[in-house]
Amino acid sequence: MRPLQGIALKVGSVLVFIVMSSLIKTTTADIPAGEAVFFRSFFALPVIVAWLAMRRELATGLQAHNPISHIWRGLMGTLAMGLGFAGLGFLPLPEVTAIGYASPLLVVVFAAMFLGEEVRLFRISAVALGLTGVMIVLSPRLTVVSGDVASQREALGAMLVLAGAFCSALAQVFVRKLVNTEKTAAIVFYFSLTSTVLSLTTLPFGWAMPNAWQFATLVLAGLLGGVGQILLTSSYRGTDASLIAPFDYASMIFALAIGYFVFAEVPTLTMLGGAGLVIFAGILIIWRERKLGLERSKGRKAMTPQG
Repeated sequence: MRPLQGIALKVGSVLVFIVMSSLIKTTTADIPAGEAVFFRSFFALPVIVAWLAMRRELATGLQAHNPISHIWRGLMGTLAMGLGFAGLGFLPLPEVTAIGYASPLLVVVFAAMFLGEEVRLFRISAVALGLTGVMIVLSPRLTVVSGDVASQREALGAMLVLAGAFCSALAQVFVRKLVNTEKTAAIVFYFSLTSTVLSLTTLPFGWAMPNAWQFATLVLAGLLGGVGQILLTSSYRGTDASLIAPFDYASMIFALAIGYFVFAEVPTLTMLGGAGLVIFAGILIIWRERKLGLERSKGRKAMTPQG
């Protein structure tokens, strides 16, 4: 795959996921987060199954060599999705997006804790810088005790989104373990299946009957979720992950535009400054990983006997 094609697919996936979140946000006043997770997961399944069938990978997608790890990945991913959807009801879309950037930073920490990956001073410093940016974004919302009701709701939303970022990071750690035994098709399929089933456990806590407009919006969000997953997976085929990973942060541009023009959300300088710091830290980590990868590749080539 050409690098530009991989970048285009990555940016496309980012845009689709932001639009999906925007659709979910329009329903948060009436539809519980668990119900939104069900629609997002269930209606993504037909898209993913059709894609796997077209690629003749359906049989591969149904093979699970490590079902327990799929369940744990599904649990963490479903919690992350539900908490993020709940936070959309309390906070502006760009702010939710900025706090969500904590997830890849936390992956570095959790990978060291649970996978034994070596984390050197450069990455530790970059993670600390990024988490400082997250705290700057959060700082106006930390008024749980002293603030009014509206401020307390915003503080709750911030905590929900941050908790979702923690769960998302844990889910990515499970994915790193899964790729050792499972095909990508299986990871994609079983996450949607697991999250669909898990979302049904929220039924006793009260689901609302959506009206026709809300039903169509939620179904579209689910379909877009499936399309976004396909675009994301396809973007990494034949393209260096370190090349396209920075384009994750294009989501802030899309979130700012949609937040302003659709939801009349005007970003604060504090939020923009904190988000910029997080993005800078994330790109530093990606740049460092790419540099180390190139050095390791040169080392391997130097050790290869020349015939």
